[in-house]
Amino acid sequence: MAYQFEPIAVVRSCFSEKFAIPRQPSLAPAASGVIELLPPYDQPEAVAGLEGVSHLWLLFVFHAAPSGPTHLRVRPPRLGGNQRIGVFASRSTHRPNPIGQSVVKLDGIEPGRLRISSIDLLDGTPILDIKPYVPYADSLPMASNSLADTAPVLLAVDWTPAALQQARDQADRLCQPVVEVIEQCLAQDPKPAYQQPGTERRYGVRFWDLNVCWHYPQPDRICVLSIEQILPAAH
Repeated sequence: MAYQFEPIAVVRSCFSEKFAIPRQPSLAPAASGVIELLPPYDQPEAVAGLEGVSHLWLLFVFHAAPSGPTHLRVRPPRLGGNQRIGVFASRSTHRPNPIGQSVVKLDGIEPGRLRISSIDLLDGTPILDIKPYVPYADSLPMASNSLADTAPVLLAVDWTPAALQQARDQADRLCQPVVEVIEQCLAQDPKPAYQQPGTERRYGVRFWDLNVCWHYPQPDRICVLSIEQILPAAH
């Protein structure tokens, strides 16, 4: 039996590429975006009552990740990227069907749009459904998961003076918490866990229209080196 679904919305996110997106929601509270509702769900009737809701469950499509029956075993970053476990024991983006779920904070309701934060969603992510978070049913204090029983250890994030000033300038231009988003995301250590980079190796990622460059002066420490705006190509 086959099913076909149509997106009801699209996410506009600060994450322009998959690398450095937090591996779980809520790990980067400053990371924000907008859910753009598609017709006919962009009408006020569809969101009536959400003004009393603080968080949302989003069901979405992993539109930039391969999926299907070839991914029965995966290598979660949490286990170092070398140990394989069953796909159903992980939250890997490689799913039998490319469906993900995420809890996000609802910050505001606008005509045809929902402003959200604490996100882990790539820009352009199709949304299949939106459900209100219900604290008494969805929060289970006694739940356990031996593979991920505590939050990951955060790395220290330093800045060169020039990079910090660049980030503050871009924050003013974008009206976004650029410094906070970069620090919260890089502190999760986005590189593969099995890599041991030398101090000379440079890493880069896009947030919004910014290219962020950093390196690891020590294995447990990151230093942001530069923030550059990516200008549109000339025609």
